[in-house]
Amino acid sequence: MNTTSTSTLEARLREATPADLIGIERLLTASHLPLAGVAESLPGFIVAESAGAIVGTAALEVCCDNALLRSVAVAPEWRSRGLGRALVTRVIADAEARGLRALYLLTTTAERYFPSFGFEQITRDDVPAEIRGTEEFQGACPASAVVMCRHC
Repeated sequence: MNTTSTSTLEARLREATPADLIGIERLLTASHLPLAGVAESLPGFIVAESAGAIVGTAALEVCCDNALLRSVAVAPEWRSRGLGRALVTRVIADAEARGLRALYLLTTTAERYFPSFGFEQITRDDVPAEIRGTEEFQGACPASAVVMCRHC
């Protein structure tokens, strides 16, 4: 991952550290997103921090030569300010820098948001086995979630 930090608005984007886990989990819980696998995937998390608080997050869970874009959340008071876009753009750039083939995601609420990043809706059968084996695909996200893919 890119080790430099960048700023957007008054929030600073940076790689997550173990000390961020509680703040990430708090934000994901408030956003009604699953916590399954978060601790294990922490090295792939990018956080947005403002005044010492985690106000946004997005993560890359790498599985062989593909990855799962997961845990994209922004605190309500930070929404519609470009922070979510900055987080997703950063994670996509990290995936491309690693030479990954494709990014996959599951969503129950944002299927209209992700096409602006090049994601397209696909079926679960089109997802590689290593991605289908993640906790999110195995039950953390409901079977009704929309599956999307973006080739890197």
